[in-house]
Amino acid sequence: MKRRSIVAMLVVCCVSFGLAQDEVIPPKRARAAKVGLFVGFTPGVIFPKLGSINSFLKAGHAAPLSENGMFLYGGGGAIYIMVLPNVRIGGVGMSGSLSSTALDANNIRRDTQLKLGYGGVTIEYVVPVFERMVVAVGGMLGGGGIDITLRQSNGLSNTWQGEQDYLGGGLGAPQANVTRVLTGSFFVFVPSLNVEYTVLPWMAVRTGVSYAVMASPTWKVDGNYDLLGVPSDVSGRGAQINLALLVGLF
Repeated sequence: MKRRSIVAMLVVCCVSFGLAQDEVIPPKRARAAKVGLFVGFTPGVIFPKLGSINSFLKAGHAAPLSENGMFLYGGGGAIYIMVLPNVRIGGVGMSGSLSSTALDANNIRRDTQLKLGYGGVTIEYVVPVFERMVVAVGGMLGGGGIDITLRQSNGLSNTWQGEQDYLGGGLGAPQANVTRVLTGSFFVFVPSLNVEYTVLPWMAVRTGVSYAVMASPTWKVDGNYDLLGVPSDVSGRGAQINLALLVGLF
């Protein structure tokens, strides 16, 4: 009788263990303050407002730039400061470009390239959601700007005499190639909202949204001369989609 009781108890224990193994265990909620540090690759897509720039290009018989978004590439990192729970500081830098080309009936080619970039200090407050997932709310404060490079070529050969005539304002043959660079420098603020998921103890992925705000511009031509009369909406501001692959201690 005693042997049968022992066997019955063993059967009950095995069944209970099997049911426990089949039970779906929900993710644990994270309660402890976050610690760690990381660096990573931070690509993204920004949608700058190009209305005034494209109107300018069309009036000069150049091709407008695409308004379907600009890919940005960069890197960044952060560390939890520990003094304030779940607060981390770091830095990030990103840049990208767009280009267009037009060729008219007189065989004059016009090329445009717009480069956009920014970088600065980041500060974020991290809200743990589950054991491996957090939501980060914060922003970046720094500087950046845009370069608008305008090139025109008439298909002729460049000559020493032609360069001299151009420099002296003479009436010689027209320049074969002309390049102008319009540079705008800005104060940049980028508020952001991101979700991060820890794939491995040393690797995480991130996605989210942000908005680049650019203010207080200073414009130059060819890096030396002031450029006046630039419309206030010519900047790199716009909505942005954020991505990142991060490595470190999470």
